Amino acid sequence: MITALIIVIGVLGAFTIQTTIANKQYENKVQKMKDDKTLEIIIENPVEHKELKQDGYSIHYYTTGVKIKELIVFLHPAFADHRCFDKQIVFFAKEFRIITIDMLGHGLSKLEKSKDKIDFTIHHIDTILKMEGYSKAHFVGVSMGTLIAQYYALHHPEKVQSMTILGGYDINADNKEIAKAQRSENIKWIFKAVFSMKSFRRYTSSGSVSKPEEQARFYEMAGLFTRKSFTCMSGLGNVIKQRDTIIRIYPLLILSGDKDIELARSMSKKWHHNEPTSNYYLIENAGHCANMDNSDEFNRIVIEFMKQEKQETNPQ
Repeated sequence: MITALIIVIGVLGAFTIQTTIANKQYENKVQKMKDDKTLEIIIENPVEHKELKQDGYSIHYYTTGVKIKELIVFLHPAFADHRCFDKQIVFFAKEFRIITIDMLGHGLSKLEKSKDKIDFTIHHIDTILKMEGYSKAHFVGVSMGTLIAQYYALHHPEKVQSMTILGGYDINADNKEIAKAQRSENIKWIFKAVFSMKSFRRYTSSGSVSKPEEQARFYEMAGLFTRKSFTCMSGLGNVIKQRDTIIRIYPLLILSGDKDIELARSMSKKWHHNEPTSNYYLIENAGHCANMDNSDEFNRIVIEFMKQEKQETNPQ
């Protein structure tokens, strides 16, 4: 018994040392990229940082672009924050009003004394739209952001001008296969997070984007996601439920990165097949967060989709 305990302690000790060294090496690599300004994205349009006060916590959000133009709300993936859309702000702020949000538990939107979960984000969005003077918006979600965007549309379909989904799936469908895969992934996340949040952040970064500089950016954002942040994620259980007779009344664009996992790509294609009026594109040279890996292609496809839908809705 004592021998077995000694072996376990020895293995854990070796694992901890190896993980610490790997984390230090990676952080040195990230710091070098920052020093070389490899990670720098220059946003010329002024970005205004705002705060939505709630009971016991605050939601931080950011506005930029032309106030009189149509609004785009960008919703980030899990563990990241509003900064994953910096390349979209540079591109879209010329023709649109832009709102990016640090969802609860992410970025600067700390849990603090919050009793709310991540599903409450739809109420944050609705309040922010009213505060900013908009009755509707285009929604662009990535990964977890796609789930929240759909959940908002489920409650406020009349406020959704269009919906762009990247790396997501239909929250109203039978998603047993996705749920099974997610449970397996959750075990890996928990294991890594218990021993080292830095190791967890490295793991999620490598699985979210494919380019080294984008992985470094994701790692920086994930640095604000803490162990406590996990407690708000249980709210996704209210978001993902099989629902019947859901009628979508807004234009839908479904996107995938060609380097994303097979299950994610197949679920996107399946959704497109079940939604014959939707549009689908596979973005080359891009992982799960293709808006970061291949922003030029992502931006081009999204703006063409929005302009096409506007022409069809308001023909000359």
